[in-house]
Amino acid sequence: MLPIAIDRDITIVAAPARNGTGRVRLYSTHFDQRSAFDLNDITKSAREPWSNYIRGVLWVLQGEGHPLTAFDAVVAGDVPLGAGLSSSAALEVATLELCSALNGLPLDQKTKALLGQRAENRFVGVQCGIMDQLIAATGVADHAVLIDCRSLEGTPVPLPEGVSVVVINSMVERGLVDSAYNERRRQCEEAARLLGVPALRDVTREAFARGADALPPVVRQRAAHVVEENDRTLRAAEALRAGDIATVGPLFNESHRSMRDLFEITVPAIDTLVALAQAQPGCYGSRMTGGGFGGCTVSLVNADAVPAFVAQVAAGYEATIGLQPEVYVCRAADGSEARAL
Repeated sequence: MLPIAIDRDITIVAAPARNGTGRVRLYSTHFDQRSAFDLNDITKSAREPWSNYIRGVLWVLQGEGHPLTAFDAVVAGDVPLGAGLSSSAALEVATLELCSALNGLPLDQKTKALLGQRAENRFVGVQCGIMDQLIAATGVADHAVLIDCRSLEGTPVPLPEGVSVVVINSMVERGLVDSAYNERRRQCEEAARLLGVPALRDVTREAFARGADALPPVVRQRAAHVVEENDRTLRAAEALRAGDIATVGPLFNESHRSMRDLFEITVPAIDTLVALAQAQPGCYGSRMTGGGFGGCTVSLVNADAVPAFVAQVAAGYEATIGLQPEVYVCRAADGSEARAL
């Protein structure tokens, strides 16, 4: 995997609670909602679902035997919600930074990522991988990070100068993404089992071609995407190290076609955005990003071409789909940190 941490933030400003009851009190500026719960009885909230990512982190930390101090906190940020830009992982990692600082917990960045993933898997109920939490915790400014999800090793890969990362929000709310993600994960695990390997990362393109006929059709289709995407990721990292953006762009385009045709996680609005982006001068490549079924696209664009690119894609999308997209021209930023005020 080859993600970047974008320059958008979730910030939690907090202080130890003075109520002496072990009660955590939260306020979200985005939702203009308050949420409160007791550290001795952490349960999911149906009324304030945004708080479940914080609740889940505290639940996991206590399960690991870490004593926690209750706190009062305000949660704010500019990571778009429900857009496939990992806002949940950002909130989980921000909570872990807060808890580590408040309680003096000796957690390194990889451990924070793992605990955040565990909170989402076991408390929230989404069987996500580790990538989102890991890049939120370990991002490197002006670099993508080539992540080995088995060892959790990350290798910074420089992004070429003069290339902008343009994220476009389709404004199509992602539907059924959690259940669809879990289904795709089960299908990939089934493919790995039938191919006799721990995970699809252990299957080369050549080995997959030899064993693909033994897989059920839909499972074979999902596995083909993963195997090919792994290969594309390694080739993209190699090209970025060489400053070869002309090679990276087509890999983006191939990735989107695979997500559309093999993994089947795109929707017409996203496909429209990608097609419009790929047709613009100065666009090296464009693809869907995130869990699918709505959300955002990401494009690599010559920095000088960005204003015209944004105007043309936004106008074409509104004319075709009838929605006005939100556009974020991003840079790669550092990962999470805690600061004393």
